[in-house]
Amino acid sequence: MKFSLCIPMYNESSIIKETAATLHEYMSANFEDYEIIFSDDGSKDGCGDMVREMGLPCVRVVGYEQNMGKGYAVRTAMLAAEGDYVMFTDADLAYGTDVIKQVYETFLANPEASMVIGSRTLHKEGYEGYTAIRKLASKTYIKVLCIIGGFKLSDSQCGCKAFTGEAVKKIFPRCEINRFAFDFECILWAVKYGMKIAEMPVKIINHRESTVNVMRDAPKMVRDIIKMKNRIKKAKI
Repeated sequence: MKFSLCIPMYNESSIIKETAATLHEYMSANFEDYEIIFSDDGSKDGCGDMVREMGLPCVRVVGYEQNMGKGYAVRTAMLAAEGDYVMFTDADLAYGTDVIKQVYETFLANPEASMVIGSRTLHKEGYEGYTAIRKLASKTYIKVLCIIGGFKLSDSQCGCKAFTGEAVKKIFPRCEINRFAFDFECILWAVKYGMKIAEMPVKIINHRESTVNVMRDAPKMVRDIIKMKNRIKKAKI
């Protein structure tokens, strides 16, 4: 079984060499057949070239010149992946590296699952380091999105998600959201196809300031989700 790990990146020159080295060491120690795909979202700081120059085996860089958004970067990497299981997580490794093996083991324990989602809610320390206001805002936001989306998940917005290779082939060619709410679109397509979704507990290890401002971005995301829900509902499969 081949495992593909996809890392979207945008101007990550300050951390990307360390991330690449850490992932190479971890993946080579834990998987016999794997690939690491860095997806360069039109970076201007040369972080893509930094990874290429490291010359690490089983590591490659895909990308494009114009910044398109995290959703586009993830989609580019996922469609380039060759693995039986394909996962994406952030360049800062917010959930650490052990979560990668945890994803693989969750698939093995749930052979009927086509998608695995990390959940901070299911981990007793999942929101450790969050301020009370940020924790409340995050949980409320997730609850609202799930109500709109029409399904029950404990943490639809966790930045750690994985799919079987077959699910990738069905879901990602049909995705259109390039920026915020792109991963929610993936969930809606999985539900549309009747795919089983498994959740696993995760904890944020490396905190970094979020680029999402709930008060500012939530209204737009809600509008986007309503539109995509209607579009996907009408789509034929």
